[in-house]
Amino acid sequence: MASITIRNLDDEIKQRLRVRAAEHGRSMEEEARDILRRVMSDTTSPRDLAAAIRARVSPGARADLELPAREPMREPPQLGRQPR
Repeated sequence: MASITIRNLDDEIKQRLRVRAAEHGRSMEEEARDILRRVMSDTTSPRDLAAAIRARVSPGARADLELPAREPMREPPQLGRQPR
């Protein structure tokens, strides 16, 4: 089996891991292995950002806005030399 070393771990994270391990009656190392095992075994495919936003915004939260009528386009400016 492989092993890893985690450097620069925040003290708060380490403390939370220690408490969580104690609650489950195991060592911090075994708790970390269990967390990694569970997270890495998650087989759900990630959604794209647009799909995640659409899922959060319910159809009832959308506003149907009335668009104003379009005006005719104006003539584009004539570029080039202007007669004097």
